[in-house]
Amino acid sequence: MTFTQQLLTIGVVILGTMLTRFLPFLLFPPHKPTPPLVHDLGRLLPGAVFALLVVYCLKNVSLTAGSHGIPEAIAIAVVVALHLWKRQTLLSIAGGTVVYMLLVQTVF
Repeated sequence: MTFTQQLLTIGVVILGTMLTRFLPFLLFPPHKPTPPLVHDLGRLLPGAVFALLVVYCLKNVSLTAGSHGIPEAIAIAVVVALHLWKRQTLLSIAGGTVVYMLLVQTVF
């Protein structure tokens, strides 16, 4: 990359970052009510993201080969148990990830 290309790339990245940071404040000013669609998205998207994450994480699990999906099932159980216990999403995800990695690296 030439120096000019580097400067242009940095400028585009800065512009894109600033646009994504400031655009919500421009579209939804504080003195106007937030549209119902935005409230609905805020309520529905977290669950949809987690559903997609589960599907993505389990798409290549084979129940007939290898570890038969046992480490994945244990990690899912840990995520569910942690979430029901503490109700903290980050803790649930981190705990399940740590358990899964320990199982894969040491047991399976």
